[in-house]
Amino acid sequence: MTADLSQGSPAPQASDKLDARVLVVAGVVVLGAIMSILDITVVSVALRTFQQEFDATTAQVAWTMTGYTLALATVIPLTGWAADRFGTKRLYMLAIFLFTAGSVMCSTASSLELLVTYRVLQGLGGGMLMPLGMTILTRAAGPERVGRVMAVLGIPMLLGPIFGPILGGWLIDVASWHWIFLINLPIGIAALIYAAIVLPKDNVSPSESFDFVGMLLLSPGLALFLYGISSIPAAKQEHGTIWTPQVVLTSLVGLVLIAAFVPWALRKRNIHPLVELRLFADRHMTVAVITMALFAIAFFGASLLFTLYFQEVRGYSPVKSGWAVAPQGFGAMVTMPIAGVLADRMGPGKVVLTGLVLDTIGMAMLAFTDAHTPYSYFFVSFVIMGFGMGSTMMPVFSAALATLSDHNIARGSTLMNITQQVAASIGTALFSVLLTASFNRSDSITAVNELNKATGGSKDPNILAEAASKLGLDPTTLPQLFAKAIDDMGAAFANVYLIAAILVGLCIIPALFLPRSKAEKPVEAAAMMGH
Repeated sequence: MTADLSQGSPAPQASDKLDARVLVVAGVVVLGAIMSILDITVVSVALRTFQQEFDATTAQVAWTMTGYTLALATVIPLTGWAADRFGTKRLYMLAIFLFTAGSVMCSTASSLELLVTYRVLQGLGGGMLMPLGMTILTRAAGPERVGRVMAVLGIPMLLGPIFGPILGGWLIDVASWHWIFLINLPIGIAALIYAAIVLPKDNVSPSESFDFVGMLLLSPGLALFLYGISSIPAAKQEHGTIWTPQVVLTSLVGLVLIAAFVPWALRKRNIHPLVELRLFADRHMTVAVITMALFAIAFFGASLLFTLYFQEVRGYSPVKSGWAVAPQGFGAMVTMPIAGVLADRMGPGKVVLTGLVLDTIGMAMLAFTDAHTPYSYFFVSFVIMGFGMGSTMMPVFSAALATLSDHNIARGSTLMNITQQVAASIGTALFSVLLTASFNRSDSITAVNELNKATGGSKDPNILAEAASKLGLDPTTLPQLFAKAIDDMGAAFANVYLIAAILVGLCIIPALFLPRSKAEKPVEAAAMMGH
């Protein structure tokens, strides 16, 4: 039985509870997910430190994030084929090794160029960890318990963005930036040993030929499209417009390559496409992809503004701002296990709808905040959103995978991870532009930004007064100017939160079509592919 766990039949369904065998497998998957997800937010805290360390601009150090993201986009489409060809255990251990090796190399980087290069290596491993983890867990538990195992995997996905800034800020404060990477070494070694012992031996059957044409179309297409999208905030800030060659050309070329992949993938031939678009023949998969795309754009995009508000408007440190949004994670921890059980028993539809209503309420509360709103109000909002998050994201994943045949689980998890990655990048760019545009409409914020540029961010009264005079500002009114800018920033954040609440609310429409009953018998590959 265990020999088939990685590649073959789902576990017997004598009980709908997660037995010890599944929980042991879940442990190694969660360990890998923690490394991958936590690393993204931990590094975001260190960007300012990288600027000082390598004497670089904001746009230059942003490549430490962009390079990692582009590596993810490149390797995720390959994961489904590689899992079928080499086996999930071998590939998962390779992904852990690449990620850990990349982390250690990042800690030794003596230049920004080397750091970006090593971050790409990290991303090649990190991009495979989540889709492989979903495949391993879903095969281990079977369709009847997919909601429960998705809830287990969802814990690091929700807690990473919250505790990443806290951990990153603390490591930089007490040690150095090198330790935000070195901390992955003991975790990676433990995960490798754990995986070698726990994950069953691969039983690989002959795989289809590799889709080289699909790889040449989709992987660079996704990378170019995400690069163009991720360049939007910088283009808006530096040039005042998003219509720059860096944004437009790379995004268009990426979209053309992705569009060309679609008819290629749908051709009937012996080569298995890099991403199986025929999975959209499963109505549940289609609805889940649409729901996930809208939700990732709205919620993940807006979530990046939470800690930014506390830092820019309330003057919190990165560590303190991380703790400020932590109630969201605690709320998710409460509802996620319950949501997993309910999704298995009654179908994910009702659970997701409840979660989206809570997400919308929590986000809408933020639309009524300002620069002086008591933190207790934010606390309530974040807890409500946490309750909603714990009932939303992973049940959507379980809805997508529950009715797929065992052969298609790896392909389905790959498709869902691509959707989430692309949609989250679009959401990040969208809300960054919305916030920047809202800032630019305020004369006080514009004046303060010009003042900060002129003084290099100095708070010295004499330097500020001299710079104000050169900019045509009255030095005696600077306290009022700064106060007005803070108030306007608070209002700008509230306006963007209102848009986020509307977009999250719109996710309810596709969620209405998610299954509201227990998972049906998995759709067999031959029937789904129309053969």
